[in-house]
Amino acid sequence: MNKQRREQIEEIRTKIEELHGDLESLRDEEQDYIDNMPENLQQSEKGEIAEQAVSNLEDAISSLEESEASLEEASQ
Repeated sequence: MNKQRREQIEEIRTKIEELHGDLESLRDEEQDYIDNMPENLQQSEKGEIAEQAVSNLEDAISSLEESEASLEEASQ
């Protein structure tokens, strides 16, 4: 792989790292929201939706981590 393509991959990887951080912040905010809900609301549909959002964000974070690792390997 030439230098130009490696640099492009590094730029993309950097953007993914930023998105990764943004998603982690959103996940943490949503988890704080759940943690600060009264217990009866945590067990309600609203709480379940928030829990599902956290789970989906964690899945997205994992996918980004895999993408970062693949791009790192590709640029070597």
